[in-house]
Amino acid sequence: LYLDFRDVQLRILSKMAETIIKEMEAFRSALKEAGLAATRQRLQLAEIIFSTHQHFTADDLYEWTRKKGWNIGRVTAYRTLKLMVDAHLVEERHFRRDRVVYEHVFGHDHHDHMVCTSCDTIIEFESPAIEKEQNRIARKHGFETTSHSHTLKGHCKKCTSRKK
Repeated sequence: LYLDFRDVQLRILSKMAETIIKEMEAFRSALKEAGLAATRQRLQLAEIIFSTHQHFTADDLYEWTRKKGWNIGRVTAYRTLKLMVDAHLVEERHFRRDRVVYEHVFGHDHHDHMVCTSCDTIIEFESPAIEKEQNRIARKHGFETTSHSHTLKGHCKKCTSRKK
Protein backbone atom coordinates (compact mmCIF):
# COMPACT_ATOMS: atom_id res chain seq x y z
CA LEU A 1 0.00 0.00 0.00
CA TYR A 2 2.83 2.43 0.84
CA LEU A 3 4.46 1.90 -2.56
CA ASP A 4 1.15 2.42 -4.33
CA PHE A 5 0.52 5.66 -2.42
CA ARG A 6 4.06 6.88 -3.15
CA ASP A 7 3.59 6.04 -6.83
CA VAL A 8 0.35 8.04 -6.90
CA GLN A 9 2.09 10.97 -5.21
CA LEU A 10 4.90 10.89 -7.78
CA ARG A 11 2.40 10.79 -10.65
CA ILE A 12 0.54 13.78 -9.22
CA LEU A 13 3.77 15.75 -8.76
CA SER A 14 4.87 14.84 -12.28
CA LYS A 15 1.54 16.03 -13.71
CA MET A 16 1.79 19.28 -11.73
CA ALA A 17 5.34 19.88 -12.99
CA GLU A 18 4.23 19.16 -16.55
CA THR A 19 1.37 21.66 -16.20
CA ILE A 20 3.62 24.39 -14.78
CA ILE A 21 6.13 23.81 -17.60
CA LYS A 22 3.35 24.36 -20.17
CA GLU A 23 2.17 27.47 -18.33
CA MET A 24 5.70 28.86 -18.19
CA GLU A 25 6.13 28.19 -21.92
CA ALA A 26 2.89 30.07 -22.61
CA PHE A 27 4.13 32.95 -20.45
CA ARG A 28 7.48 33.08 -22.28
CA SER A 29 5.57 33.18 -25.59
CA ALA A 30 3.41 36.04 -24.30
CA LEU A 31 6.53 37.95 -23.28
CA LYS A 32 8.11 37.38 -26.68
CA GLU A 33 4.92 38.48 -28.46
CA ALA A 34 4.86 41.66 -26.34
CA GLY A 35 8.52 42.31 -27.17
CA LEU A 36 9.55 41.92 -23.54
CA ALA A 37 12.47 40.07 -22.02
CA ALA A 38 11.95 37.01 -19.83
CA THR A 39 13.60 38.62 -16.81
CA ARG A 40 14.30 36.75 -13.60
CA GLN A 41 11.66 38.82 -11.79
CA ARG A 42 8.93 38.14 -14.36
CA LEU A 43 9.71 34.43 -14.36
CA GLN A 44 9.69 34.31 -10.55
CA LEU A 45 6.30 36.01 -10.48
CA ALA A 46 4.96 33.54 -13.05
CA GLU A 47 6.31 30.64 -11.00
CA ILE A 48 4.41 31.86 -7.94
CA ILE A 49 1.21 32.49 -9.89
CA PHE A 50 1.24 29.12 -11.63
CA SER A 51 2.01 27.34 -8.36
CA THR A 52 -1.04 28.66 -6.54
CA HIS A 53 -4.59 27.52 -6.99
CA GLN A 54 -6.24 30.23 -4.98
CA HIS A 55 -7.57 33.65 -5.78
CA PHE A 56 -5.11 36.41 -4.91
CA THR A 57 -4.65 40.16 -5.07
CA ALA A 58 -1.69 41.97 -6.57
CA ASP A 59 -0.67 42.84 -3.01
CA ASP A 60 -0.80 39.14 -2.07
CA LEU A 61 1.54 38.39 -4.97
CA TYR A 62 3.91 41.14 -3.90
CA GLU A 63 3.92 39.86 -0.29
CA TRP A 64 4.63 36.29 -1.43
CA THR A 65 7.74 37.53 -3.24
CA ARG A 66 8.87 39.38 -0.10
CA LYS A 67 8.43 36.23 2.02
CA LYS A 68 10.63 34.33 -0.44
CA GLY A 69 13.25 37.04 -0.09
CA TRP A 70 12.97 38.01 -3.75
CA ASN A 71 13.62 41.63 -4.63
CA ILE A 72 10.70 42.33 -6.96
CA GLY A 73 9.06 45.73 -7.09
CA ARG A 74 5.34 46.27 -6.66
CA VAL A 75 5.16 47.93 -10.11
CA THR A 76 6.78 44.87 -11.71
CA ALA A 77 4.16 42.65 -10.03
CA TYR A 78 1.29 44.82 -11.33
CA ARG A 79 2.73 45.03 -14.85
CA THR A 80 3.36 41.29 -15.00
CA LEU A 81 -0.21 40.60 -13.90
CA LYS A 82 -1.52 42.92 -16.63
CA LEU A 83 0.58 41.12 -19.22
CA MET A 84 -0.73 37.75 -18.00
CA VAL A 85 -4.33 38.98 -18.12
CA ASP A 86 -3.83 40.31 -21.66
CA ALA A 87 -2.34 36.93 -22.66
CA HIS A 88 -5.35 35.07 -21.14
CA LEU A 89 -3.13 33.20 -18.68
CA VAL A 90 -4.71 34.91 -15.68
CA GLU A 91 -8.16 36.43 -15.24
CA GLU A 92 -9.22 39.40 -13.17
CA ARG A 93 -12.24 38.89 -10.95
CA HIS A 94 -14.19 41.88 -9.70
CA PHE A 95 -15.93 40.23 -6.77
CA ARG A 96 -15.86 43.39 -4.66
CA ARG A 97 -15.80 47.09 -5.50
CA ASP A 98 -12.67 47.81 -3.48
CA ARG A 99 -10.28 45.22 -4.92
CA VAL A 100 -9.53 42.95 -7.84
CA VAL A 101 -8.58 39.34 -7.36
CA TYR A 102 -6.76 37.17 -9.86
CA GLU A 103 -6.64 33.50 -10.66
CA HIS A 104 -4.57 31.66 -13.17
CA VAL A 105 -6.78 30.00 -15.73
CA PHE A 106 -4.47 28.78 -18.48
CA GLY A 107 -4.83 25.02 -18.80
CA HIS A 108 -7.69 24.87 -16.30
CA ASP A 109 -11.32 24.01 -16.90
CA HIS A 110 -13.90 26.77 -16.86
CA HIS A 111 -15.71 27.23 -13.57
CA ASP A 112 -17.95 29.77 -11.90
CA HIS A 113 -17.93 31.33 -8.45
CA MET A 114 -19.98 31.93 -5.34
CA VAL A 115 -18.68 34.83 -3.24
CA CYS A 116 -19.62 35.43 0.39
CA THR A 117 -20.18 39.15 0.84
CA SER A 118 -19.63 38.82 4.60
CA CYS A 119 -16.27 37.02 4.85
CA ASP A 120 -15.02 37.12 1.20
CA THR A 121 -14.90 33.32 0.92
CA ILE A 122 -14.82 32.25 -2.73
CA ILE A 123 -16.32 28.90 -3.67
CA GLU A 124 -15.69 27.56 -7.16
CA PHE A 125 -18.27 25.38 -8.87
CA GLU A 126 -19.00 23.76 -12.21
CA SER A 127 -22.44 23.08 -13.62
CA PRO A 128 -22.87 21.49 -17.03
CA ALA A 129 -26.61 22.24 -16.78
CA ILE A 130 -25.96 25.99 -16.37
CA GLU A 131 -23.44 25.97 -19.22
CA LYS A 132 -25.88 24.13 -21.47
CA GLU A 133 -28.70 26.57 -20.67
CA GLN A 134 -26.47 29.61 -21.28
CA ASN A 135 -25.47 28.19 -24.67
CA ARG A 136 -29.12 27.45 -25.54
CA ILE A 137 -30.18 31.01 -24.69
CA ALA A 138 -27.27 32.49 -26.66
CA ARG A 139 -28.15 30.38 -29.73
CA LYS A 140 -31.82 31.39 -29.41
CA HIS A 141 -30.78 35.05 -29.67
CA GLY A 142 -28.18 34.45 -32.39
CA PHE A 143 -25.51 35.49 -29.91
CA GLU A 144 -21.96 34.17 -30.26
CA THR A 145 -20.43 33.86 -26.80
CA THR A 146 -16.69 34.42 -26.58
CA SER A 147 -16.44 34.28 -22.79
CA HIS A 148 -18.53 34.68 -19.68
CA SER A 149 -18.28 35.06 -15.96
CA HIS A 150 -20.95 33.72 -13.65
CA THR A 151 -20.76 34.89 -10.03
CA LEU A 152 -23.30 34.30 -7.31
CA LYS A 153 -23.04 36.67 -4.35
CA GLY A 154 -24.52 35.97 -0.96
CA HIS A 155 -23.55 34.38 2.34
CA CYS A 156 -21.60 31.17 2.89
CA LYS A 157 -22.81 28.44 5.23
CA LYS A 158 -20.61 29.66 8.09
CA CYS A 159 -21.80 33.27 7.87
CA THR A 160 -25.44 32.24 7.42
CA SER A 161 -25.32 30.06 10.55
CA ARG A 162 -23.73 32.92 12.55
CA LYS A 163 -26.67 35.18 11.70
CA LYS A 164 -29.22 32.78 13.20
